[in-house]
Amino acid sequence: QVQLVESGGGSVQAGGSLNLSCAASGYIFSGCGMHWYRQAPGKERELVSSIGSDGTASYVGSVKGRFTLSYDNAKNTLYLQMNSLKTEDTAVYYCAADARGRYRLCIPNYWGQGTQVTVSS
Repeated sequence: QVQLVESGGGSVQAGGSLNLSCAASGYIFSGCGMHWYRQAPGKERELVSSIGSDGTASYVGSVKGRFTLSYDNAKNTLYLQMNSLKTEDTAVYYCAADARGRYRLCIPNYWGQGTQVTVSS
């Protein structure tokens, strides 16, 4: 029922920009958060940015000042504006949405298929 569809990835040179989108259908953004994760070849999945239903966003230190996370309630779409891209940003980026698990904890439950971001020097 819940579906997350990412778009906006591509190949850019270092210093360039990309804007990723995650369109959420069948999902009520309330209480828990939504996130962008990424996974580079040979590395573990990394949490890049999170946002709560109140609009408060957080970022991993390596992208602070370069990436901006936002959510459009009217369109039910999550965005990740990526500026000043670096080669180390190369990865598959995944959108995720939380749901309530045991003891009312918020855990990532819904995932998109991912969108490739490639940054070349």
